[in-house]
Amino acid sequence: MQAFPAAPAPAAKAFDAIAPQFDSKFKPWKSVEAQRRSIRRQLVAAFPAGARIIEIGGGTGEDALWLADQGRVVLMTDASPAMVAVASAKCGEKVETAVAAAEDFGELAARLSDEPLFDGAYSVFAGLNCVSDLTVFGRDIARLMRERAPLMVVMFGTCCLGEMAVECLRGRPRQALRRFRRGDVAARLGGFDFSVRYHRGRDLERMLSPWFKLESRSGIGIFVPPSAAEPWISSHPRLLKILETLDRGASRPFAVLGDHILYRFVRTGA
Repeated sequence: MQAFPAAPAPAAKAFDAIAPQFDSKFKPWKSVEAQRRSIRRQLVAAFPAGARIIEIGGGTGEDALWLADQGRVVLMTDASPAMVAVASAKCGEKVETAVAAAEDFGELAARLSDEPLFDGAYSVFAGLNCVSDLTVFGRDIARLMRERAPLMVVMFGTCCLGEMAVECLRGRPRQALRRFRRGDVAARLGGFDFSVRYHRGRDLERMLSPWFKLESRSGIGIFVPPSAAEPWISSHPRLLKILETLDRGASRPFAVLGDHILYRFVRTGA
C-alpha cells in the first residue's frame, strides 16, 4: 500500500470512522447491488481485458477486486487510509492500492511519471461528489492517462425522484430537495461533518475541460430506488428485479432522473 500523504480532508476522516463496518452495513443492500451491476456492465465494456486502469475513491475495494478478476490491472486509490487498509487486506496481491485524495493527484502523477500511462480511469458511487472543484483533479488525472483513454465517473444525480418520494414519506421534505442545492451541502457520517456538492453535467464538462470531452451519460437507478429505501426494498427482490429491467431501457433517455449518473469522458490531446 503506497501513501501520497496530504492533510486529511473531512470526508476522509468520516470514511476512516466507518471503514471497519462499511461492508457489513452496505454490502447486503440489494438496491446497491442492482446499481453496481449496471455500472460494472459499462466498466467492462469501456476497459478491455488487460487494460491498466486507476480507480478514484475505491473505498473497500469491491469494484477493483471484481475488475481484477475480470482480467483488468487496477491501481485503487482512496483518500481514507482506513478504507485502503480494508481494501488491501481484501484484495491481496490482485490489486495495487494507494492512499491518495482526488485533490492530490498531482503528487500521485509525479511519483508515477516513469511508469506507462493508464488505459483508463473510473470512480463509482459518487466519490468525486466529496470534491467541490474538480478542475485540479481533471488536470492531474489527465497526466496519468493516454490520449483517447476513457474516464468513467459515477456522480449523484440532481433530480432523483425515488429519493424525493422516500424522504417525503419519512416526513423529511428538506432532505427530499437537497440535491437541488447549489454549492457545498452539509453531510455527516461516522460522527464527522463534511460536505458534498451535487455537480451538474455542464459543471463537470467545464471543470474537466480541456483535458476531457464528454461522450455519453447514462442513468443509474432511475427505477431502482436509492439506498434511502433500504432495508425495505431488499425484502422485495421480485419487485427490485422488475425495476432493474426497467432501468436498462431508461438509462439513456432518462439519465437525468438517475440516483446516480455515469458520465463517460475521453482524454483529449490537450
